[in-house]
Amino acid sequence: MSAVYDYLQEKYGTLIGNEQTLRNYIGYLIKTDKLRLNEKIRLYRKVPELPFGRQMQLDFGQHRCRSGLKLYIFASLLSASRYKYVTFQEHPFRTKEVICHLLNSFDYFKGVPLEIVIDQDALMVVSENAGDIIYTDDFKYFIEEQKIRMYVCRAADPETKGKIENLIKYVKRNLLSIRDFKSIGEANESNFKWLKRRANGKISQATKKIPAYLIDEERKHLRPLGNSIFRKNSLMGREKRIASEKAYISVEACTYQLPLKYRNRTVEIYVTKHKLFVFDLWTGEEIISYELSFIPGRILSKREYGRETEKTAKVLKVLVCQMFELKSWKSFTARNFKTFSRYVRDQCLEAKRYFLVKDIDLDILEQALEYCLKNDTLSFSNLNDTYTYFKRASHESNEIFEEIQRLDKKYQGAQEPLEVNERSLSVYKELIEKSMGALT
Repeated sequence: MSAVYDYLQEKYGTLIGNEQTLRNYIGYLIKTDKLRLNEKIRLYRKVPELPFGRQMQLDFGQHRCRSGLKLYIFASLLSASRYKYVTFQEHPFRTKEVICHLLNSFDYFKGVPLEIVIDQDALMVVSENAGDIIYTDDFKYFIEEQKIRMYVCRAADPETKGKIENLIKYVKRNLLSIRDFKSIGEANESNFKWLKRRANGKISQATKKIPAYLIDEERKHLRPLGNSIFRKNSLMGREKRIASEKAYISVEACTYQLPLKYRNRTVEIYVTKHKLFVFDLWTGEEIISYELSFIPGRILSKREYGRETEKTAKVLKVLVCQMFELKSWKSFTARNFKTFSRYVRDQCLEAKRYFLVKDIDLDILEQALEYCLKNDTLSFSNLNDTYTYFKRASHESNEIFEEIQRLDKKYQGAQEPLEVNERSLSVYKELIEKSMGALT
């Protein structure tokens, strides 16, 4: 009845009769058996009312419009004042989206309650674990950040979260059952007008008071909303840091690695109780996150951050092949890519690290390439070691030559022949005969 009256009021403006007139008319149709209602009624005992600022309840729902648009419903309400917040999106919820909707609802309520009641939804709860609730990582960080106490109940528990279950039904029966939407923007625009006009603007059957009036009293007992890392458009609480030439930043006596493209660049960090978030200074997008280490001096890195993920392996291969025009280099790279086909990207990065950023002696490089090709040592790490060995050997040879050049002139060039004593063959013959006699 309320849904029909609200729809008529939205469509035609002020009506001749009030809502009770419509109720009386529909009641007459039911009594005269001209209209039949098929409604299942669930019985439960009423729970005591809670004080202002104590509790908020949260739940989700789904509804398909006649146009085919499927709405995913996020709904929350403050238990004491029954002040409601509802919004829609057109795809299933993700944890971070739920957190963003929660932040928006806190903005709508202009404060944060002491406790939130939820059921065991997989977006927020991993496992109940016999009373020891295990939350998803992001949701755990959020409730710790905002210092919110959680109450997790079982699904379809009317005595614990019946208020929010009734709100989901109210949204479907009053707002959505009469209207048809073709876009999510149209649905949310109508929804917020409905919240102001009907859901929060009419007398609640539970409290016999209007939620829009009670919210002023409840807001006095809500905590102010603090800054949140999940509010992407907020820059509060962030600090600037300059990454080192190896793309590391230092936070609380520990070192954390960033993607290589952030070398010597300024980034923004946000530190929570257990986690470090790093953001791009210009786009504001999250770059990486780390679990904070409480052991001073640790260096934390992630393998993928040491790799140039912006470039495909195919692009890296072309870049490495074009580093030198030597024929032996082309042969070596071709055999390297074939031998290390599963690690092409890593091999390319090694090639860039060893041979792109320093002056290379091409003669020594060719000597090292020929040695590696001949001995089938085909990694760029081995090539670098071989190149270093031959380069060191070349330097040592040059140093010996330079030392010889520095010798006194009298020790250099042709010399007078040395005098050598000459003996007759008979002397040697006599010695042999004596040794033969001794043997017999």
